[in-house]
Amino acid sequence: MAKLKESVVGVLVGKIGQVVGSTWKGISVLRVLPAKIANPKTDKQLTQRQKWAVTMHFLQPLSQFLELGFRSYAVGMTGINAAMQYNIKNALTGSWPNIAIDYPNALVAKGNLAGALNAVASSTVAGTVKFDWDDNSGEIGASSTDKTLLVIYNPSQNQAVTVNELAERADGTQTVTVPDSFSGDLVQCYMAFIAEDGTVSNSAFAGAVTVA
Repeated sequence: MAKLKESVVGVLVGKIGQVVGSTWKGISVLRVLPAKIANPKTDKQLTQRQKWAVTMHFLQPLSQFLELGFRSYAVGMTGINAAMQYNIKNALTGSWPNIAIDYPNALVAKGNLAGALNAVASSTVAGTVKFDWDDNSGEIGASSTDKTLLVIYNPSQNQAVTVNELAERADGTQTVTVPDSFSGDLVQCYMAFIAEDGTVSNSAFAGAVTVA
């Protein structure tokens, strides 16, 4: 918005093209109207909107966890925004109007620490999901005392259970209790590690499991 102190044509009131003249508290002002989009629903625009919506729907229940999982990449932004940037580029499949999350390619943690080796999730006991992995603490950068970061995401309910820093890399197994309402639902499971200095690993997809 601009103020008019003088004008050879007097005070402009009304619209000329994208410029609108008016007065406000006795002051003559000009403002420029935003450009109109000829077609706000092109295939490209609809595709981008669905990509954003699908990715946010997946990540929203994990927002608090992502502040830890993506903190190394959340420079000048929140963890969920950093996760959005990665997953919207790398974890989507299909085309509009059928864009969906490609769960095995999604990340819920990103970092330089050595990740989980042969991570597998299973559910044979009601209300629980069990994670198993191989102890790779001899790998460069890995320590036997690195702690687990676990995610169990339930797409049908858009809810997640997250567990931070209980088991260690050397333990090779950890069981997580989930809500009774998860029974019979297919859940997507992820695990990562965090070191004593706060460094995290990329998350590993531990599989899609039907909760007992």
